[in-house]
Amino acid sequence: MDDNTHDEERREREAAAAQAAEWERQAAAQAAWWTRRMSGYGEELLRQNNLMYSGLIAIGIVLVQPFLTSGAASLDLSAKICVIAFSLAIPLLAALIVLNRHEAYRRRAARSVVVRVARESSLGLGFVGVVAGLWHIMVLAGVAVLVGGVLGLVVYSAGFARVEEEDDQAAKGAAPAPKP
Repeated sequence: MDDNTHDEERREREAAAAQAAEWERQAAAQAAWWTRRMSGYGEELLRQNNLMYSGLIAIGIVLVQPFLTSGAASLDLSAKICVIAFSLAIPLLAALIVLNRHEAYRRRAARSVVVRVARESSLGLGFVGVVAGLWHIMVLAGVAVLVGGVLGLVVYSAGFARVEEEDDQAAKGAAPAPKP
């Protein structure tokens, strides 16, 4: 091998090392940018969750209350579904509110699979309870809250994305997101 071949191989190694270093720098800058951007999101998520949990507990108490005086035999299927869904959801939601307070106190989120399952299932059970309770009152009301819930999720998702995009645009002057 001659010196030109060695020089060419050395330049290729140096170029590859420089490219790898650049990618590492970009990855670190992007991670730091996301860390700054999401620093207050955990606390906001706890507030939003507490609002949902508390609201579902209140709605559950209101919807289940009339069924407490009537016997279980006199309840139709939608009323039974409402009572059972809220019987499961209300204790889970209450436990999650207490857990959220502890997470806020410690400034750490619980990362347990059990907690994640409890969060998702309690919200789902609460929604099922609301739909079944309103279905019991009037079928059209049950369908309406079901459709409204889906539309509300779409509105929230679109609004969340838009707010985050606009906030990103407003913060462009400060420190834009590094490009990958």
